[in-house]
Amino acid sequence: MPLRICLLPLALCLLPSLPLLAEDATRPGEVTTPYPTITNLSVEWKIQGDDNLNGVVSVWYRAVGDGEWRAGLPLRRIPAGNSGDRTTPTFYWDNRHSGSIFDVRPNTEYEIRLRLEDPDGGSAERVVRARTRGVPKPAAGARVQKVNPTDFKEASAAARPGDVLLLTPGYYGAFTAAVDGEPGKPIVIRGQRDGPLGSTFDSVSLRNRKHVILENLTVYGAVDLLGAEEVAVRHCSIHAQYGIIAVREPGAKNCYIADNTITWVMPWYPAGMGASSLYGGPGNVGEGIQITGPGNVICHNRVKGFRDCISTMEDRGTYEQYSIDIYNNDIEVGADDGIEADFCQGNCRVLRNRLTNCFMGLSSQPSLGGPTYFIRNAMYNITEAPFKFTRGSGGNVVLHNTAVKVGDGLRVPHGPGQYSRSMFRNNLCLGGAGGGRLGRYSSGPGHALATPETDPTNDFDYNGVGTVGTPFLIQIGPRRFSSPEEARATVALRHLVAVDLRVFEGVEFPNPAVPERKIADLRLRAGSAAIDAGLRLANINDGYRGAAPDLGAYEFGQAPPHYGPRPAGVDEETAWKR
Repeated sequence: MPLRICLLPLALCLLPSLPLLAEDATRPGEVTTPYPTITNLSVEWKIQGDDNLNGVVSVWYRAVGDGEWRAGLPLRRIPAGNSGDRTTPTFYWDNRHSGSIFDVRPNTEYEIRLRLEDPDGGSAERVVRARTRGVPKPAAGARVQKVNPTDFKEASAAARPGDVLLLTPGYYGAFTAAVDGEPGKPIVIRGQRDGPLGSTFDSVSLRNRKHVILENLTVYGAVDLLGAEEVAVRHCSIHAQYGIIAVREPGAKNCYIADNTITWVMPWYPAGMGASSLYGGPGNVGEGIQITGPGNVICHNRVKGFRDCISTMEDRGTYEQYSIDIYNNDIEVGADDGIEADFCQGNCRVLRNRLTNCFMGLSSQPSLGGPTYFIRNAMYNITEAPFKFTRGSGGNVVLHNTAVKVGDGLRVPHGPGQYSRSMFRNNLCLGGAGGGRLGRYSSGPGHALATPETDPTNDFDYNGVGTVGTPFLIQIGPRRFSSPEEARATVALRHLVAVDLRVFEGVEFPNPAVPERKIADLRLRAGSAAIDAGLRLANINDGYRGAAPDLGAYEFGQAPPHYGPRPAGVDEETAWKR
């Protein structure tokens, strides 16, 4: 073999055998605001460099025309990555800063000011605009047609953009919508009730439909939204093993699922919990709301008696799961997950939900890059864990949640793949006696905080934890602390607060976890250790009372949010006008 001779300088000849040099300075790229929802905005700032991950992006926002800027949470630093062979196709995400602006006014244009600071170089500022969506509503001056079961098929096929079909009570069978509305002129299919009798369907398909609103229907089968865009399903009563679904590519886009009651018959008993149906156990099946796709809003629904009550899609069913809102839902009896935000790809927001009698509370298995937000959710009688972050989940932001359960309190269970880059702040979690085995799973022995599979990038400061009837113990990875004082002596847990059941007023500890427990009021008791013990978080707890924010889902002295269906005529836009 002839000898290869390098005629270039020696340093260049050696390049293939040397590691690439790190690029710690930031090179700012494009800022985007993908899929604004009704009350929240997503912000993405692509970058190159910053290999040491120390760049920070501060956020301010204001409605266009307002004078005062308000601070938001800083964006989260998201290293580039991909979903590998877990999804089809493989999803890739850029090196970026990413985050959300929460609880803004519907149908309003906002200015967003961003300041990137990197001590290694590349600092920059940007100002962008984004507009929230309005709540779907009938067109002004819409033509209203009264329709009965006999003429409904013909009338629905002939409907024009802006029409309202007012259905008499009766049986309408299975329905597949065949025509679209237009922006600002949706086709509205509105049911009525006459005593116990409503406008009743076996199933409804809105596949590939655009700008259609379903209201006040009773459905004893699935409502299928696959391929739907700008569709609303609200104030409906659905009783089915699979309630509202869009379970593969292209999913649903910018849909609004609000104020529905969705029920099935999955019972609350140990042998049916978790993934038991995969291992020869009882038929643990059924999904209340299960959709994939971007920009969807799932809010103020009451969901009870399913395997998973509200879920995005997993593995190869996943499709563009970002900029999704799941808020103010009232959830009972989720034999596997109360809310399963699995395979979210950035700015999924799980806010102010109430969960009672669920095996897992909130699942992020995994978060693909992040951020995935879990904020002010109240959980009672969660048997396995309030937070399931497995399969390499990264970028979870866990703020102001409350959980009361048997076994371990603030528990992130064992699972394949460590989770990373997750931040826990101002949560209030209480565990204790009655844990151990439930079916083929475990609630844990009753630790205050238990997260054996963590890595150094996760942050657990400023949380309140405790136990009822078991010794106080914390496990974070291989480290164990047998008292609050021992934990607070470390930098990582310097602001930890120890609590017990007296932090609440009249709450019964849910031991045993079976049979079902009634919904509990998890507001704080006056004088409790959780009051004024939290960390100030811009755009999250701005309205706190006292010297500092309180721990948990509720600020002392403030009314709790409304969970589940709202009265007719109440929505996000009317709430802002009050």
